[in-house]
Amino acid sequence: MGSSKGGERSNADPDPKAEPNPQSGTSNDRLFYTLPNFLTVQNAGSLPPLTTSQKFKVVARTSFDYVEYPWYGVLAGISQAENSERGYGQGAAGYGKRYGAAFADGTIENFMTGAILPSLLREDPRFYQSGTGTFWRRTGYAISRIFVTRTDSGNERFNYSEIVGSALAAGISTYSYHPRSDRNLPNTLSVWGSMVGYDTLTIVVKEFWPDIRRKISHKQQPEAFAP
Repeated sequence: MGSSKGGERSNADPDPKAEPNPQSGTSNDRLFYTLPNFLTVQNAGSLPPLTTSQKFKVVARTSFDYVEYPWYGVLAGISQAENSERGYGQGAAGYGKRYGAAFADGTIENFMTGAILPSLLREDPRFYQSGTGTFWRRTGYAISRIFVTRTDSGNERFNYSEIVGSALAAGISTYSYHPRSDRNLPNTLSVWGSMVGYDTLTIVVKEFWPDIRRKISHKQQPEAFAP
C-alpha cells in the first residue's frame, strides 16, 4: 500500500503500535490489524527526517510483509475473473502471470513513491494523521496529502514522489512485463490513474483508521457486571 505525506498533529486516542518508533521514525501499525501501515504515524509532532536507509528498509518491510502475498493473490483472482488484460490468458498460467504482475506493480510503486524519489528529492514519505476536525475537513486533508508532502527539512511542497513516482511505476510495468497488446500510452495513463486513485482511497482510510480501531476495540470489551 503506497504512500506518503506530511501534515498535522493528531489528538485521537493513541495506540502504541501507531506511535512513531524513536529509532526507526516509523510505526508498527496495521490497517484492520492486517495490512502494513508502517509509514503512517499518529500523534506525531516534529519527527527527525528518515535517512535513505530507513526509507528503503521500511518500504522493503512493507512490500514483502507476509500479508502482501495473499493480498496480491486476491487481486490476481479478481483480475482473472474479470479477464482483464486478456493477453495473460486463463487457467493456472494466466493466474500466475496476473499474480506476478500485481506483485511487481505494487512493489515497484512502493519503492518509487516511498523510497527512491523521496531519497532523491529529500521528501518525507510518511503520512501524519490529522485526527481533528469534521469528517469532511479530515477527508479533504487526507486527499490533499496526495498532492502536498513534507520535505526532510519540514517544509511543504508539491508531492513529486507520489505523482511522478506512480507515473514512472506505471510506465515501467506497462512497457516491460504486461501483455504487448496493452503496451500503449492510454493503458499507461489508465494504470497511473488507478495507482493514484487507490493511494487516495487508502490514505483516507489511514486518516480514519484510529476512529475505526477505537470503535472495534470498544465493541470487543466485555460489558461490566453490576455489583
